[in-house]
Amino acid sequence: MARVYNFSAGPAMLPEPVLAQARDEMLDWHGSGMCVAEMSHRGKEFMSIAAQAEADLRELMSIPDNYKVLFLQGGASSQFTAIPMNLLQGAESADYISTGSWSKKAIAEARRYCAVHVAATTEDTKFTRAPAQGELDLSADAAYVHYTSNETIQGVEFSYIPETNGKPLVADMSSTILSRPIDVSRYGLIYAGAQKNIGPAGLTIVILRDDLMGQPMNGTPTMFDYKVQADNDSMYNTPPTYAWYLAGLVFQWLKGNGGLAAMAEINARKAKRLYDCIDASSFYQNPVDPVSRSWMNVPFTLANADLDETFLKEAKAVGLTTLKGHRSVGGMRASIYNAMPESGVEALVSFMQEFERKNG
Repeated sequence: MARVYNFSAGPAMLPEPVLAQARDEMLDWHGSGMCVAEMSHRGKEFMSIAAQAEADLRELMSIPDNYKVLFLQGGASSQFTAIPMNLLQGAESADYISTGSWSKKAIAEARRYCAVHVAATTEDTKFTRAPAQGELDLSADAAYVHYTSNETIQGVEFSYIPETNGKPLVADMSSTILSRPIDVSRYGLIYAGAQKNIGPAGLTIVILRDDLMGQPMNGTPTMFDYKVQADNDSMYNTPPTYAWYLAGLVFQWLKGNGGLAAMAEINARKAKRLYDCIDASSFYQNPVDPVSRSWMNVPFTLANADLDETFLKEAKAVGLTTLKGHRSVGGMRASIYNAMPESGVEALVSFMQEFERKNG
């Protein structure tokens, strides 16, 4: 069977060259006689894989030397807990910006450990935009400011990096990391689940400034203590070795294809092509303020919701899969992360135009 164009929000597509290399190395990684999944995480073979992956990620993102890179487990959701436990450092409150489902979950978890000041929310517009800088009501006593750079469910993305009046900026970048260059030095901490732009599910990346480690609140589990993880090179226990290896292959693929600047150009073209198709039609609609439209996740509805199931069935029949919108939003959602080629977006646009011609 031919491979499909998988528009899933995550786990998402992986680059075909990465999958092909993993296939070729499955039974014997570089003459070791082992699959990477069989290796000791403390053996020289895997240690070299881990070191190369970190070096490549640092190069791709231009990560400053005073930042640690952690390869952890537990998904981005575990960081909802680890962040207040590590970053409050004696403070009693933190600022959070609420822009959709994932930021709301982060807020709910943080409230277990501190007072949360919601610096801005767009819930009154059903999370169809990100707040402007001037709308942020930042508090003087907050330990940090947290935001979700892109809400995968609502398809809402910040078009700017929030200014925080000197407070550490914390960003959930699960769905935007590696999609374009960013200035890491503007952030205190960046975290991201792997299953969108990095690799398979099971791995979580945390990039944090050195001074934000070492003062966890009493009762912080050892596994959630950033300094413990940093001091042990993310190997306090057995890490998700195969996911780490595949992430490393993705980093090499990105480097071999022009890095993040080239990826940004491609991603901008893909998003524009799909939004242009939606905007040119009265049959399809995207609810998000154009200023806040996501490059990565494009939700859209059909003028006649009774046609939704037909749309999904016919799309799947031509190799366009996992287009159903999140149950809380409805409609459709096309996730077009780095591994989605431009040909996939072109195929989706062509299908949408033909579907409208037949049913509009």
